[in-house]
Amino acid sequence: MRVLFNTYPVAFGCPGGGEIQLLKCKEALELLGVDVVLFDPWHPQFDSVDLVHYFSVQGGSMNFCHYVKQIGLPLAISPVLWLTKENRRQFPLGEIRTLLERSDCVLPNSAAEQQQLAEEFDLDVEKMSVIPNGVDVEFALPADPADFRRHFDIPGPFLLNVANVEPRKNQRLLAQVARKLQIDLVLLGRARDPECLRGVLDAGAGRVRHLGALDHADPLLKSAYASCEVFVLPSLLETPGLAALEAAAQGAKVVITSVGSTRDYFQELATYVEPSSEQSLRQGIEAQWSAEANGELRSHVLANFTWDQAGKALVDAYERTLLAAGSVR
Repeated sequence: MRVLFNTYPVAFGCPGGGEIQLLKCKEALELLGVDVVLFDPWHPQFDSVDLVHYFSVQGGSMNFCHYVKQIGLPLAISPVLWLTKENRRQFPLGEIRTLLERSDCVLPNSAAEQQQLAEEFDLDVEKMSVIPNGVDVEFALPADPADFRRHFDIPGPFLLNVANVEPRKNQRLLAQVARKLQIDLVLLGRARDPECLRGVLDAGAGRVRHLGALDHADPLLKSAYASCEVFVLPSLLETPGLAALEAAAQGAKVVITSVGSTRDYFQELATYVEPSSEQSLRQGIEAQWSAEANGELRSHVLANFTWDQAGKALVDAYERTLLAAGSVR
């Protein structure tokens, strides 16, 4: 089987979880013997593939996906989408509806996302297959907490947030709470919105350190997860937040937003917060700060959410899509 991957044009300008998902799915599929090629607009590969898998439904995706269907190739789409009352106006909902209707297979990251897509866009659930996000088995291997602390000269306990700095990730409120609790906060990620970063640093009033992004394969990232007192991801929404899965795999205590598909992944093994509530975030951090660490969340994540499991689910979805389209090579 040969599959073509693509996503919206500027996705890798400031990569985040969606881009990691694409690359890790590619790796997992290749280990299972699937030939995955990344779309090259200068040398299109349409005539050499069995199926096209498009990641995201950002505006501007329609032309590419329409062409795929026009030339008769089966199309799978991972929407990577969660709609809220506040963010709906940011998305071209009519275009998204058309994209999902024309696709042969829709691949949400959770049962909750599947249900929302079915209700919002009147999609048949039979057309959908849940493909879970995952963690590398590398994140299950022990890391030395001292490496991160030594490298960045961090002697005391700290909260950790790993995400691009932007309004959706809600780091400003997190910084404000950290300042009031008199706890240090470490941010790892690119500044997708420089003005937002300035606001976060101001809100933290000396309690916040922004260290930039670490490469996903950098051992210091594992060490950061292992050395933090609590990992906090209070975003306005998450589906479910790859960094939180990675932190859990390293045994970190997790505080995470209640908005999105997070409960499908973390069940009752993390502390959920209402991202618009300072009180909720403060209480969540205090609860996990004083809690005893245990391996229950780690075991749950590693048993259910790894990229090899996602790869197997993708192969099954592709095979059913090709069979239905009558285009198995």
